[in-house]
Amino acid sequence: MKSLILYDIPSQLPGSYWSPNTSKPRFVLGYKELPFETVWVEYPDIATVLKGLGLPPKKRPDGTDIYTVPVLSDPNTGALIDESLEIAAYLEKTYPAKPIFPHGSQMLIRVFDSAYIDDVHPTIKLIYVRVAEILNPASVEYFRRTRSERLQLPWEEFSPEGPKRDGDWAYLERSFNKGEALREKSGGEWVMGDTFSYADIIVASRLFWYKRVLKEDEWARISSWNGGRWAKVLDKIQQECHLA
Repeated sequence: MKSLILYDIPSQLPGSYWSPNTSKPRFVLGYKELPFETVWVEYPDIATVLKGLGLPPKKRPDGTDIYTVPVLSDPNTGALIDESLEIAAYLEKTYPAKPIFPHGSQMLIRVFDSAYIDDVHPTIKLIYVRVAEILNPASVEYFRRTRSERLQLPWEEFSPEGPKRDGDWAYLERSFNKGEALREKSGGEWVMGDTFSYADIIVASRLFWYKRVLKEDEWARISSWNGGRWAKVLDKIQQECHLA
């Protein structure tokens, strides 16, 4: 079997990868024990590289083109897929061993994925500030400029120290408390009770993002919430996906 190719964004961190969206296919590939290689692409180069692959752009709300990673190339089938959830669906269909959408759960997990993404938006500016600090110089200016344009807010106002930053942390803790209340209803160690699924990878990718980009004391703060639950959740899922 030829190695699959994952297009990802590098950083200054050890191991380089950090993004929640590109981490999702990494977790899936690891869980299914599929060989893969990484092609690192800096933010300003994403459009050029993906155009070169022949991948069509997605559309922003204003109708302009946008190219994003992750992208997965499978030389065994010739497939080229973008977006983390569609990559997961492709891998499930093409390599069904060790399912990530068990018991016909793909539709419900898609709903879960959308709700989980929406929940982080109120604190996204705080996380973006930390992301800019770990990116390579080639990507920093592009990242700051495009996020400011997207949110229509000067970079300096994203999450300044003081009441705004305190409010971001308060919201984030409430979000984790809500997640803890939901996990207690699962009746097992995974989102689907005793069955591992892509829903757990969605959770892990968010936790991994925080652990990678936040300052050490900030991740320690999150790790202390809910009786130390979340660091343990991430560690368990990383082990399950052979990424520990």
